[in-house]
Amino acid sequence: MVREDLRNIAIIAHVDHGKTTLVDQMLKQSGTFRENQAVEERVMDSGDIERERGITILAKNTSIKYKDVKINVIDTPGHADFGGEVERVLKMVNGVILLVDAAEGPMPQTRFVLQKSLELGHRVIVVINKIDKPDARLGEVEDEVLELLMDLDATDEQLDSPILYCSGRDGTATKNADEQGVDMIPLFEEILSYIPAPEADMDGAMQYLVSSIDYNEYVGRIAIGRIERGIMRVGQDVIIGDYHKTKNEYKGKIVTMYQIEGLNRVPCDSAKAGDIVCISGIENITIGDTICDSSKFEPVPFVKISEPTVEMTFSVNNSPFAGREGKFVTTRHIRDRLFKELLKDVSLRVSETDSTDSFKVAGRGEMHLSILIENMRREGYELGVSTPRVLFKEIDGKLNEPIERLVIDVPENCVGPVMEKVGARKGELQEMAPVGSRMKLEFLIPARGLFGYKSEFLTDTKGEGIMSSVFDSYQPYKGDIPKRPTGSLVAFETGEAVTYGLFNAQERGELFITPGTQVYEGMVVGSSPKQEDLIVNVCKKKHLTNTRASGSDDALRLVPPRVLSLEDSLEFLADDELLEVTPKNIRIRKKTLSNTQRAKDRAKLNV
Repeated sequence: MVREDLRNIAIIAHVDHGKTTLVDQMLKQSGTFRENQAVEERVMDSGDIERERGITILAKNTSIKYKDVKINVIDTPGHADFGGEVERVLKMVNGVILLVDAAEGPMPQTRFVLQKSLELGHRVIVVINKIDKPDARLGEVEDEVLELLMDLDATDEQLDSPILYCSGRDGTATKNADEQGVDMIPLFEEILSYIPAPEADMDGAMQYLVSSIDYNEYVGRIAIGRIERGIMRVGQDVIIGDYHKTKNEYKGKIVTMYQIEGLNRVPCDSAKAGDIVCISGIENITIGDTICDSSKFEPVPFVKISEPTVEMTFSVNNSPFAGREGKFVTTRHIRDRLFKELLKDVSLRVSETDSTDSFKVAGRGEMHLSILIENMRREGYELGVSTPRVLFKEIDGKLNEPIERLVIDVPENCVGPVMEKVGARKGELQEMAPVGSRMKLEFLIPARGLFGYKSEFLTDTKGEGIMSSVFDSYQPYKGDIPKRPTGSLVAFETGEAVTYGLFNAQERGELFITPGTQVYEGMVVGSSPKQEDLIVNVCKKKHLTNTRASGSDDALRLVPPRVLSLEDSLEFLADDELLEVTPKNIRIRKKTLSNTQRAKDRAKLNV
């Protein structure tokens, strides 16, 4: 049976190409909201960090009604570090909308998610978005998309994908690039005519694949997925297991079930094959599990999620200021929180270490792990984090490392410094093409070569450059990459930083702190232009005398400090440093706090 009353689609694109804004307009124009309802912009980005940064981190489900057809829409993340979210939700849909920026064209993440969609045989509707941009280049971008489809071995049918021209901000879509669109109707019509309706076996035994997990304090884990076969009913007895047989099958019962209507979850008593539903009441359910009718267990194959490439060590905060700000500071708290995150995030790996108070956490990239750290500190956790490390692999007896495909878009006069810096980090130029007044460069570069490069890149391009990367492959080890060109300014003693001490310290390098900041011995308070660390006394007060010289009491002028964000701090970390993360502060510190002990250790190494 073909479910003509239903369509399941995902919207895929590179970061910042306008997926969430387009979903906003689809919801508004399909009558999901009341006439007088106040609706925020980017309504699908529900998390605090998502709203602050303007990025989607978790895939979100919504649905719209058009001509009595329910269209389930999944808004996916565009950042490469959250690719695991995209890979698994593609199993729930029958087609995708590929969104491409009318100026930037296809970017690394566009290639990555499109490849996954084509492998699953999904139909593709190409939407060229932001056509109202002054630097839009519709014809060239259209050709670039076709080239990309050919590169990825698309079938003849996929090469003939329909192309629409949209302005997500204005809420218009049109099939003809020369005409001005009026509304989103052409897009809705294309979804109904081109995306296949789910084919459903209503008479077979019920079968349901879990593609996503939500968590609620009241009902516990909520599974989100598509019914592959049969009819699911509340109160039904079921068997739960997985395709790869990583755990024993066990019995359970469907306690509650919800259909997604607009932005709400609406309780229902039953749902048919093809529907995307949320269910609760089953303990220990995880992503990739199959739920079947108790009469017959047949697991559904689940996509193999790409392996993590970057690892950090999360440990208990043992600095002199530990326990002052956080609610959760012990090993047990950190362990429970990390293993709880594993339930929702399939791309994450957590493993125990030889030490009882630290854990190895591996993810898809620095941003993937920094979002986890940011969430933990907002929830009241205190922890110490090591510098990011890449995960090497041994293939055929040779050491291999993860290689990223890096795309850089810069003004023409900045190409020289970028080529020089990327070349020093073992980057190999693959392609170079002019895009209007700018240049687009594509490199293959070791993942470790990107650590700490973003801030240098923004300085070299005067803030005008755009860079993005996605995992490409494992290749033989490329050799040593030069370490960070700067050293650290390290606090001499514990106390409060004062203007006089900072004034003397700022001559030695760039400061990260202001007067009144509490510091401790071994804490990093700035960066030194030399490669070695310098010890500075920022707590030093001016000695009072009973004589005064002219000018000595003038106000001391401090250079404004460089304020480091969480990502900046992770980029700055050296191998012998840790990042202390608390709900109110981020501090960089040496692993060995004692200045004399570090000097002794260095002396031993030099002997």
